Amino acid sequence: MKIIQVVLVRHGESEWNKLNNFTGWTDVNLSELGKQEAILCGKLLNKKNIYFDCAYTSFLKRAIHTLWKILKELDQAWIPVKKTWRLNERHYGKLQGLNKSEIAIKYGEQEVYQWRRSFEAIPPEMKITDNLTSCYDQRYQNLTKNEIPKSESLELTLKRVLPYWENIILPNIKNQKKILIVAHGNSLRALMKYLSNIDESVIPDLHIPTGVPIIYNFNQNGIPINYYFLEK
Repeated sequence: MKIIQVVLVRHGESEWNKLNNFTGWTDVNLSELGKQEAILCGKLLNKKNIYFDCAYTSFLKRAIHTLWKILKELDQAWIPVKKTWRLNERHYGKLQGLNKSEIAIKYGEQEVYQWRRSFEAIPPEMKITDNLTSCYDQRYQNLTKNEIPKSESLELTLKRVLPYWENIILPNIKNQKKILIVAHGNSLRALMKYLSNIDESVIPDLHIPTGVPIIYNFNQNGIPINYYFLEK
């Protein structure tokens, strides 16, 4: 049986990861540690002789820059790369830019845990007039205001990731293309819930480390067989 590998990578640590802030769709840079994580990820893939035909990433530079560094280590800067808002991190609404510990004190640890880790809970919505809204960002100019989220649960994140997976990425897997996806903790967590049929009661415990490759094995029909985290 022919096995097709797809590699998922959460971007390296961002400046707001380091500060323990909710980030969401806010476009922040990688921290110095995050840059090193991306480089080490590329070196690990190179050491394991894992190479790609094409890559996908989000519209957010912490994922884009991680992808650049990985491809540089693989000497594969030439491969086709597609960017899409559908692979963006989940939108954290009014929590974006706020410190997670301070928000836990304000709203209670259990409420914040549900917002962060559960499948259905939606954080407080952002208003169009809020400073960190994405409504007037040039990269989203082709989206309707209804498509730009004001806040998202993991469930809503999956609903916007899934069409891109099924219509764009999956056909390439069936064509036996070797694919790299560099995205975000929650867009990848949502995708993994779907691919591996992870129960809603278990999904809060799924943690995706920054800069660590996740290897998914698919059969020729594009059906996932298993996955594992690639260790050094």
